[in-house]
Amino acid sequence: MEFAVARPDVVRSISQRWLLKFWKRHRSSNDGVPPWQAVEAENLSRIAENLSFLEVTGDGAMKRFLIRQHGSGVAKVYGSDCRGRYLDDVIPRERHPTGLMPYYRVFSTATPVYTICDVKDKDGRLIMFERLMLPFSNSGSAVDRIISAFEFICEDGSFDTSALVKLQQGATTLRLCAMIEAQSAV
Repeated sequence: MEFAVARPDVVRSISQRWLLKFWKRHRSSNDGVPPWQAVEAENLSRIAENLSFLEVTGDGAMKRFLIRQHGSGVAKVYGSDCRGRYLDDVIPRERHPTGLMPYYRVFSTATPVYTICDVKDKDGRLIMFERLMLPFSNSGSAVDRIISAFEFICEDGSFDTSALVKLQQGATTLRLCAMIEAQSAV
């Protein structure tokens, strides 16, 4: 999977741009990972519906992403409440490359990753699924938490996000997969 490098202004959603600024504001230095305590202290209720909070677990190369919490909008997309389950168990195997690789990149580089992929709702309407993933640390400097922010845009207007993950057949089409330059202005 190819990861482009992009400036923060590639992120289109206002709430995702705010979240990226929040992430940058809490970095301990130019190359540090923000502490998870900053997330716990911040009131994220206005955007919580579209957020997923994951914990990085496992040893060595066997890292997995445990879904600790997610908003009602995310639960609707997955078709169920996935708290306490691993992301690789929730995302169908044929979509692991596009669904999981960005999380591994966030973990390994401690850099935000932004993706846009095409999905279709139950009525066949094309929806752009935008996802911003941000690394955090509960333990100090190592990435052990990730926030994922979801946004959906349909040029046709109204659309249905119910069980979008289950509706897709095969691998999703990526429009963009980019690591966000942390030093650039938002």
